[in-house]
Amino acid sequence: MSVAILKTGAGNVRSVAMALQRLGAEPILTDDAREIMLAEKVVFPGQGEARHTMACLRARGLDTLIRSLTKPVLGICIGQQLLCRHSDEGDVDCLGIFDVDVKKFAPAGREKVPHMGWDTLSRPAGKLFDGISEGEYVYFVHSFYVPLCPFTTAATDYITPFSAALAKDNFYAVQFHPEKSGEVGERILRNFLAL
Repeated sequence: MSVAILKTGAGNVRSVAMALQRLGAEPILTDDAREIMLAEKVVFPGQGEARHTMACLRARGLDTLIRSLTKPVLGICIGQQLLCRHSDEGDVDCLGIFDVDVKKFAPAGREKVPHMGWDTLSRPAGKLFDGISEGEYVYFVHSFYVPLCPFTTAATDYITPFSAALAKDNFYAVQFHPEKSGEVGERILRNFLAL
């Protein structure tokens, strides 16, 4: 199965490619519109800064292309955030697939930002979470979050309850890193490939 991994200027794409290869997929890192359109699935991963990554998408015309995709798309970490309407990080308008804004964590006490490490999923629902139980652990690294909203398909509570995952039509997104989340993350990626 061909999977286009979007080349956006954000980091941490190699581990995503390796995780997909282990599951039998054929990932290609690309910003070429033709390659993206020919792929069976698209993954929008990375760690980075919202304004810079959106500028990279716009410079390559990928912002318009992503919005037009009808095949399964999976956003990971900043990929989830940029599929939303607006981000507090860099005060930037994003792709608007999910009609919700990305907020910055505001610690109320001794909590540290970024939220980094293993944390649990609550209320996992939908095709991406087939076989995933309440309370399973996944790996997070982020300072910004998507509030709970009508598109939320899994939640996590750190400082405030937030969307660990979103889904709308053919678009799926996770704030955590499935490629770093052991067997649970592998199952989620396998579920995505099976869509």
